[in-house]
Amino acid sequence: MIRPANTDDIEAIENAYNEHFEYELAHGAFTVFKKNVYPTRKDAENALKNNSLYVYIRENELCGSIIMDDKQPSEYRNICWSSRCGDKEVMVIHLLMVRPSMSGKGIAASLVKYAIELAESNSCKALRLDTGSQNIPAVSLYRKMGFEIVATAPMKVGDVIAHDNHLFLEKILRENNSD
Repeated sequence: MIRPANTDDIEAIENAYNEHFEYELAHGAFTVFKKNVYPTRKDAENALKNNSLYVYIRENELCGSIIMDDKQPSEYRNICWSSRCGDKEVMVIHLLMVRPSMSGKGIAASLVKYAIELAESNSCKALRLDTGSQNIPAVSLYRKMGFEIVATAPMKVGDVIAHDNHLFLEKILRENNSD
């Protein structure tokens, strides 16, 4: 079940972030995330305050979370997106996190599908996101779900971690008929 997060979820979200950091430390990293830098409990709390945090719960256990809203990071202004959309016609997936112990169970795909449905229900024309080019599992998932890579450029991940080889992806949800 996917639902909007609440205050009671924050500790479990923080634990999921920490499980991610421990997993990458032991097995190698696909992300550029850094413990105590991004993502943090504070990021989850801020997303909760902004009503942009959602959780995937299975058998009363938090398996993953997603932060999404209609606020595009400043770097998005420099990208030549496929769709021509006004700010309120776009939703952005800022962070998708699945606990490593829950990987391979379709949770990430379910969260992305939820994001697509939420964007469509808000009459958005596109859903955008960014990820590191080295994050092969994420890139593969997004491409499989219909996202197209539109650019590679520098990005400050979480507004704090500089990354040069960042991918910007977009899924067009409905065509702009005013062209």
